[in-house]
Amino acid sequence: MARTAAALHILVKHESQAKDIIEQLKKGAKFQVLAKKYSTCPSGKKGGDLGEFQKGAMVPAFDKACFNGELLKPLLIKTKFGWHVIKVLYRT
Repeated sequence: MARTAAALHILVKHESQAKDIIEQLKKGAKFQVLAKKYSTCPSGKKGGDLGEFQKGAMVPAFDKACFNGELLKPLLIKTKFGWHVIKVLYRT
């Protein structure tokens, strides 16, 4: 079972905007470019890069998505912070 993961994410306030970002990604937009443009998280300045983190370090819904979701495929989740588009890069 994986103990660490690395992910990129884009945080926005509205579900509709998050879904629009996923559509842009499906059409070939670069995740890092969209993160810099739309993300309200400070990580947006770094292209949404959260680096590597331990299981349990993030809020539960985010953690679950990162450790159980499909790798390299945009995932949409909601937390108390807003709507996240997550791209899990790898797990170790």
